[in-house]
Amino acid sequence: MTPTTAIAVYFLIWWVTLFAVLPFGMNRQAEAGDIPGADPGAPLAHVMWRKVGWTTLVASIVFVVVAAIYMSGVIKLDWLIEHFGPPKSF
Repeated sequence: MTPTTAIAVYFLIWWVTLFAVLPFGMNRQAEAGDIPGADPGAPLAHVMWRKVGWTTLVASIVFVVVAAIYMSGVIKLDWLIEHFGPPKSF
């Protein structure tokens, strides 16, 4: 795996993980009571740096596992393309 490919794969894993982590620990404004002019689904207080930290930790662990599986040859790229790649034309 080239460094460019590793960076691209890590970025994709990090981005997907960010959207998985975002809802955790959210308190909505509707739960705090009526706040005039606020959307009831808006977060009461964001803790973005904590979410970025958790995202980086989880994405790093997932990336190490994915890279280890790829580099050890347990799952070959040809096998992935054959089973999950674009359909073959007729």
